Amino acid sequence: MKRIHVHISGRVQGVFFRAETQKMARALNLTGWVRNLENGDVEALFEGEDENLAQMIAWCHTGPPHARVQRVTVDEQSYIGNLGDFRILYR
Repeated sequence: MKRIHVHISGRVQGVFFRAETQKMARALNLTGWVRNLENGDVEALFEGEDENLAQMIAWCHTGPPHARVQRVTVDEQSYIGNLGDFRILYR
């Protein structure tokens, strides 16, 4: 088990990126959150099994059909285990 912090850049807002991220994360039994940033990027925090996190990272490189992902950065962190269900955060 581990935790990853992901930052996604490109055309990732207004294309259902957060909703589809939530759907994929829940399908992979991941916990955490996703949110839009003021600069047009998307940020997410995921916790779960290594294999499921690898699948989530791969998905983030493409995103939903209308997204145009330019860059994905991943920062691995220590697993904490207190994130609960996967949710969308709003400003």
